[in-house]
Amino acid sequence: MTTSDAQHRTGAAILRTALRRNAGPMAWGTLLMGLYQAGETAFPIALGLIVEHTMRDRSPASLGLAVAALAVIITTVSLSWRFGMRVLQKANTTEAHRWRVRVAACGLQPVARRVDLRSGEVLTIATEDADQTADIIEVVPLLVSSLVAVLVAAVTLGLADLRLGVLVIVGTVAILSALSVLSRRIGVRTQEQQARVARAGAKVADLIIGLRPLRGFGGNHAAFRSYRKVSGEAERQAIAVAKVNGAYEGTALALNAVLAAAVTLTAGHLAFQGRISVGELVMAVGLAQFIMEPLKLFSEMPKYVMTARASAERMALVLAAPPVRAPGPERPVTGGDLEIDCVHHGSLRKLKFTVSAGEFVAIAAYQPRAAADLVSLLSGDVPPDACEGAVRIGGQDTADLSVAAVREHLLVNPYDGEIFAGTLRTNIDPSGTAPRVAEAVEASLLTDVVALHRAGLDHAVRDRGANLSGGQRQRLSLARALAADPGVLVLHDPTTAVDAVTEQLIARNIAGLRRGRATIVITSSPALLDAADRVLVLDGGAITAEGTHRRLLDADEDYRRAVAR
Repeated sequence: MTTSDAQHRTGAAILRTALRRNAGPMAWGTLLMGLYQAGETAFPIALGLIVEHTMRDRSPASLGLAVAALAVIITTVSLSWRFGMRVLQKANTTEAHRWRVRVAACGLQPVARRVDLRSGEVLTIATEDADQTADIIEVVPLLVSSLVAVLVAAVTLGLADLRLGVLVIVGTVAILSALSVLSRRIGVRTQEQQARVARAGAKVADLIIGLRPLRGFGGNHAAFRSYRKVSGEAERQAIAVAKVNGAYEGTALALNAVLAAAVTLTAGHLAFQGRISVGELVMAVGLAQFIMEPLKLFSEMPKYVMTARASAERMALVLAAPPVRAPGPERPVTGGDLEIDCVHHGSLRKLKFTVSAGEFVAIAAYQPRAAADLVSLLSGDVPPDACEGAVRIGGQDTADLSVAAVREHLLVNPYDGEIFAGTLRTNIDPSGTAPRVAEAVEASLLTDVVALHRAGLDHAVRDRGANLSGGQRQRLSLARALAADPGVLVLHDPTTAVDAVTEQLIARNIAGLRRGRATIVITSSPALLDAADRVLVLDGGAITAEGTHRRLLDADEDYRRAVAR
């Protein structure tokens, strides 16, 4: 978590940041939207003055001047709205983009496990919540401009008769007071709705990822029922929010109509008594109809503010999530050894071993849980306070090293490496900077996939590699890891989906391509174990045996039973 992200621990802090860095566009937007509302207000005022002067002067010249004045007002209203909304919507979309990028960047970093957010929820926060938070950029100028319109109308009516102006002010305050109660309910219910929708999104994302194994054992129908239940909860919450929104908008419309009717009737009564002129009556009736729009907008703003606040609070869950560990300032020494020193984590018990630079080491883990814990440890997903012992690169503790520098030097390729929509090339070399793409394609035996298609490496790959077989996806993931050519490469079961002949060729190719750099393969594959310089047996969370694959086959009955096929 960066210093900037640490400042965004609450929704209020996020909203303040959004408002502060958009102060310029908001000022221009407020000015233009205020001009728009002033022009709208001026229209009924101008009509009242036209009636007043026409009845008094009965001059064609006065009528022509009045029509010209109306044209100027209409032009001002049109242009100020057009350019004001352009400024505000540009700032809104830009701010939404900034928050989407920020949330996505944080979501890609490993965070402490006490933050209970799944990838599907982070996706919803990075899209819907980011957009709704950025809406505050438009809400504030519209709120101010609506207030300007109501005040101008109140002052104008007050000049005609003080009671009319007071009626508008008192009515507006009463309307906002009544609606503030409903707006708080909307904020609470909206936050819960967003959480339920996010959970539904996370559930469907998990189901898509696990669709193939679910179909394999017939669990897809049960999984669908599980998703349907979560989606139903989101639906019920959305209906509850819609009911509150409907009550809010209906109440606002009714109260605004009552105020407009009260102003109209009061103005008619005053005109009947001769206290205001016919022109002032026309103006009052026009303003009474006009103020319904800014009042409606003004009364809706608390709802949008509460929605933006609820979304910002959810964004704060991601932005304020503590990292797995605080990054150190140093960089690892190039070509250094990898040392695991008395590590106690999960199923690992005082694990200790060293892999020298240029060495190819295979680890035969008898328990899958131990293999997963070791991969998690080497991936940097374990916070320092959650394990004992140390992981060192070139004699330097990884806790003292920059996270980015460690990832450049130590790459862990999991057995379920993701395949992304794009091409074979962009999956192998996402950044376009990998030094050994061609060699990696050959070493992983992905050459047959490349040769099979006319586009070669530019052959299109669907989302999650849907148009590739299991073996092709696994070899593509392996090619990506080999192409990166890190100082230390950790592979977890890289050949489980390929046939024995292909597996043997890949094992030899990995050993040849990785010569001179440290390579660790966590596997039970005889081909990979045989290609390694030495094999470490991981049993009960500790290294219990060490030697070449063939020596262990001859001397260790447990090893022979575990890896022989």
